[in-house]
Amino acid sequence: MFISDPISDMLARIRNAQMRGKSQVSMPTTKLLAWVLDVMKAEGYIRGYETQDDANGHKNLVVELKYFDGEPVIREMKRVSKPGRRVYSNSKDLPNVRQGLGVAIISTSKGVMTDAQARSQNVGGEILCTLF
Repeated sequence: MFISDPISDMLARIRNAQMRGKSQVSMPTTKLLAWVLDVMKAEGYIRGYETQDDANGHKNLVVELKYFDGEPVIREMKRVSKPGRRVYSNSKDLPNVRQGLGVAIISTSKGVMTDAQARSQNVGGEILCTLF
C-alpha cells in the first residue's frame, strides 16, 4: 500500500489508537518516522517503539503509547508541513507551541530534532508537526 504522506498517516494512527485506549499501534516503517518517534520518545510522549516483521516480510513499527491517569499524554497533534505546502523556518522564527509547553518537531540539516534543540544549535528547517 502506497502512503503519500507517512507522517500524517502516523499521527492519525496514533490519534485513533489513543481515542480507543489501545496500548500499541502498528504502522509501516520509514527512516523519517523512526527519527520522529525517537524525538517523541526523548520528549516523553510515547513509551517507545520497535521494528517487527509482519506475515508478508514487511517491516512495521510498533509504537507503545503512553497514558497518565487514564488520559493520553499527547493531547494535540498537528501536521504543519504537508506535501502540497511545505513550511520552512529559520532558527529565529521557529514556532513556540503553547508558550513552550508543547514541542515542534523540525527536520534540519543536522537531523530531526525539537524546536528548542534547533534554536540552541542555530539551525532552521522544515516544521514537520507540533505536539502538546
